[in-house]
Amino acid sequence: METFETYQGWRGALVKRIRTEALPPEKFSHQARLYALTQEIAASFTEPVDDDVLFGATWVHDLGVFLGHRPSEPEALKRWNSTAYTVAHAGEVLRECGFPEEKIAAVIECIRTHEAYGEPTTVEGTILRDADLLEQLGAVAVMRTTAKIEQDTRFITFADAARSLDKALATVPPQIRLGKTKELAEPRIAALRSFLDSLQQESGGLLD
Repeated sequence: METFETYQGWRGALVKRIRTEALPPEKFSHQARLYALTQEIAASFTEPVDDDVLFGATWVHDLGVFLGHRPSEPEALKRWNSTAYTVAHAGEVLRECGFPEEKIAAVIECIRTHEAYGEPTTVEGTILRDADLLEQLGAVAVMRTTAKIEQDTRFITFADAARSLDKALATVPPQIRLGKTKELAEPRIAALRSFLDSLQQESGGLLD
């Protein structure tokens, strides 16, 4: 089975490019997991889904959150729109990697609407949005959120991370739209709820 480490052609070039752009380094694996999730969700569709568009969108969608792309000043970072930045720069990255020119607009449209508040206009955009929501739940979400402590102005203490996870548990599941994604979300919701319950019990709320 082909993996992200063995992709050839423009896919291999894109993965290699994001490997260098994804900083801090732990942000790299989000793209690989996200693409795998989009494939799993797409397999439940009877209508055609463009896998090239999903691949391009998943691997480039977070360009604006990487160090070297996002601002370093705390006040500027608070106002930063990473999605707008990515929409403006994704085409250049895709072209440099040899991505099919005729599909670049579709990739950018997916990225434009991939946030939870987005309103996707294509099936690929809907799949990407739902897959990205899944990454905000479960054990992976715990790892991703705690990694932000002292890397992100919003996360200074364990309590900040716990509050963010609590918010995700309350707000993310209702935003999921596709039946397959809801199915995939169930064990992640249970895992995150169990973690937060244990965290509260063990810490007594003393996380600041």
